[in-house]
Amino acid sequence: MKILLAPSERKSLGGEREFCISSFCELNREEAIRRYDEFIKTTSDFKNFGEDKSPIKSRPCKEAIRRYKGVAFEYLDYESLDEASKRYLNENLIIFSNLFGIVKPLDLIPHYTLKQGSKPGFDIYKFYKEGVTKVLDEMDEEFVDLRAKFYERIYKPKRAITFKFLKDNKVVSHFAKAYRGMFARYIAINKAKSIDEVLKIKFEGIEIVEVIEKKGIREIVCEIKAHL
Repeated sequence: MKILLAPSERKSLGGEREFCISSFCELNREEAIRRYDEFIKTTSDFKNFGEDKSPIKSRPCKEAIRRYKGVAFEYLDYESLDEASKRYLNENLIIFSNLFGIVKPLDLIPHYTLKQGSKPGFDIYKFYKEGVTKVLDEMDEEFVDLRAKFYERIYKPKRAITFKFLKDNKVVSHFAKAYRGMFARYIAINKAKSIDEVLKIKFEGIEIVEVIEKKGIREIVCEIKAHL
């Protein structure tokens, strides 16, 4: 079983390592990076692509799990986990990246700006779709899909659980990222090996009220009993 998590637009700065993505080498990242590097030289759209014009692979790098700093990663709180839980995530967490397709927690990546949905001169999501689908389908795994729906345009698993969070019968949107990060943390702490084991975990302040199954995907409807 693997956990799928979306990236975050907010990232930490700095790093002391060189670029190194050793996972999912089948993806044609070199071409995507080349196109991105060429595009950022020509654009003044700093909001979507940032002001840094330096080549991606020349920038200082750190582990992806420490680079991404958005809400989900704050509630995942990787640094506070014990070593066994960190190892679990290092082996089983797959982070979707707007620039690199998919990465594992210990892949070394730089700070970069590529807002969700932006196209650096080409449709980078379509570019990665076939490769990511092939790689993940061939893993023949169950997935705990904690991504935002947006990332289904890159990959839609065939066997997975997804989550819908409700508060007073209304869909939670603002805090959904926090709950996804918290779920990933609980799963790591419990070292779940299957979806059935995930569904047995007691998530504090959250009650599973319904399971909707359709074409191999189980949507877990959760009622929030206490705010984070």
